[in-house]
Amino acid sequence: MASSETDITIKSPPSSDLHTVAIALGSNLGDRYANIETALHHLEVPMALLEGLGDATKVSVIDTSFMYETAPMYVTDQPRFANCACMVKTNLEPVVLLTLLKKIEDVVGRVPSIRYGPRAVDLDIVFYDDGIIDTRPENNRRDLENLTGELVAPHPRMSEREFVLRPLNELQTLLNNVLSQQACDGWPMLKVLPFPRYPCATTPTPCGLTSVPSTAKCWTIASTDSKGMPGPPKTHILATLPVTPDSFSDGSIRAAVEYVATSVESGADIISIGGYSTRPGAESVSQNEIDQAVPIIRAIRAQDNESIREALISIDTFRSEVAEAAVLAGANCINGLYTFIGPGYPPIQAATDHLLKMRDVTRRLCVPVILMHSQLEAGSDKKYGEYDENLVSAIQTELGNKIDAIVKGEGGVRRWFVIVDRGSGPVDTQYALLRSVASVTAD
Repeated sequence: MASSETDITIKSPPSSDLHTVAIALGSNLGDRYANIETALHHLEVPMALLEGLGDATKVSVIDTSFMYETAPMYVTDQPRFANCACMVKTNLEPVVLLTLLKKIEDVVGRVPSIRYGPRAVDLDIVFYDDGIIDTRPENNRRDLENLTGELVAPHPRMSEREFVLRPLNELQTLLNNVLSQQACDGWPMLKVLPFPRYPCATTPTPCGLTSVPSTAKCWTIASTDSKGMPGPPKTHILATLPVTPDSFSDGSIRAAVEYVATSVESGADIISIGGYSTRPGAESVSQNEIDQAVPIIRAIRAQDNESIREALISIDTFRSEVAEAAVLAGANCINGLYTFIGPGYPPIQAATDHLLKMRDVTRRLCVPVILMHSQLEAGSDKKYGEYDENLVSAIQTELGNKIDAIVKGEGGVRRWFVIVDRGSGPVDTQYALLRSVASVTAD
């Protein structure tokens, strides 16, 4: 898919019908992950980019794939790409949506280049509903060399691009029957987990939106190639730092910073800070979590030693206000206790409020989130023995349902930001979970 100039005023109103559209995204220049996030932000505010759309215009991202780092195709002498896909609901007609995507590319920073060359961001319509679209004149459809300014969907080069097929398959849409017939014997692809840099200064974009944070660090996670062969593994080490007065750090900033320094020197990849403990027998703390965690996060970010100052930080909480305060102070990740639904179990109405607030904070701040399977308050018996089915299968089902609620639909968290924690329990269940940890996140 390609297009020409995008300085176009749209005169026709959008349709009232909502269409399902699959869009592939890629970037290999500048801050690849921030570029893609910026493009997604602009996608949902079309009226800020195109004139004449009207108040009824709707473009909503309803699902996202994982993010991958991939080698370039066609023109190989260029940087590696970040690739992903999203599913949107929109009432824009195909050509108008194409115009919007090309305008977004311009705003993010794409400039004319060689075909298949490097770009700040690339957005391609892969499917528009399950229809077939070709805007080229009938006498100009002999090959795929004349797509400038035209739209062809399904995307004509989809079947040769594993970096398109794999993300689309993860969306589990009505298009899967088509996708399952596509085969691509490609190279292994690495999943990518970008961590944003906080604290950061927010500046408005040319369209008036708040800029997204830059990327502080990025983890690559071994994936499998198209033949099911795994890539090289990498274990990331998380160091836990409870900051309650009764913890080993005794709530002291000096002791906490010393612990971080020792952890980083010992090889820790991320520091998990929490004023709320999930250990058995722990007492629940109140809203003073902010007062306990935020000063320590700020102290870490103020250190002269770069390795300490730049250490990744996760905030351990289930409260949205604590999560937001901690991230704005310098945390890069949220360890979402109770999978965003709060400590009550079975879930009650308050769980929906917990989930929506935590989901909103995570989405707005563009941060990864660790979703931990847990039931009841920290000091309560988890009652894993009451599961009627296989323990791992039961936890997989519960986590899957909660993750769907967090990732899918309008306002959902990007799938590439989700880390799954199978939780803990008595010793006998711990062993069972550890033995089957890979299957907890299996499809």
